[in-house]
Amino acid sequence: MVRASYCETVKNITVSLPDDVYRQARRKAAERETSVSALVRDFLIRLGQEESEYERRKRLQSEVLATLEGFRAGDRLTRDAAHGRHGLR
Repeated sequence: MVRASYCETVKNITVSLPDDVYRQARRKAAERETSVSALVRDFLIRLGQEESEYERRKRLQSEVLATLEGFRAGDRLTRDAAHGRHGLR
């Protein structure tokens, strides 16, 4: 569980929830021996640390490009060869 250090500035927020969601959150917090505020705080911290969709795609692109050893654009097939057109001439 992530904890704020005592010297950090802490902001308060208000969240409106339906009664059943609030009761469920209180139950989960009690099961984990923590507070609803701590559950929400930890969720928001994890959310902020997640990789963005852009970052994820950039990482995946880098991983794929790293596997392409010896690739050269000049080594590609001609249009005719790619479409089996060599017999049409």
